[in-house]
Amino acid sequence: MSEQISTAGKEASGTGNMKFSLNGALTIGTLDGANVEIREEVGPESFFLFGLTIDLIASGTLSRGDAELFRPLVENLLDHDPFLVLADYQSYVEAQERVSTLWCDPQAWTRQSILNTARMGKFSSDRSIRDYCEQIWNIQPSQGQGPAEG
Repeated sequence: MSEQISTAGKEASGTGNMKFSLNGALTIGTLDGANVEIREEVGPESFFLFGLTIDLIASGTLSRGDAELFRPLVENLLDHDPFLVLADYQSYVEAQERVSTLWCDPQAWTRQSILNTARMGKFSSDRSIRDYCEQIWNIQPSQGQGPAEG
């Protein structure tokens, strides 16, 4: 089990939880940083999500469709309330209960662990280096400089 409880915008690096998942760990965490990508790859059934999101407030659902009404509140939450520790606590407890339930079923736990490993290929170093080359450094491989043939 990998417990990744980062506060929004405060995650230092996602490589730690990616390595855990690549090695079969199931993750419990908030939707921040690498957790978002990991959950997309392994599926929501293999990720124990907890915590608040502000999408509901920002959408206008709570203000008869007026998405601007709560804009100051949303901006304050995004810019001045980074921890939300108490607000997320009940959700965290509920996610831990889902973890405990799955742990009590070794076959289901093992299945989810194996699926995590199988679905983490996106985070290989080959893909990461290729993305850096293309998107950050703007370089392409030289002709004839691909993998060795044998």
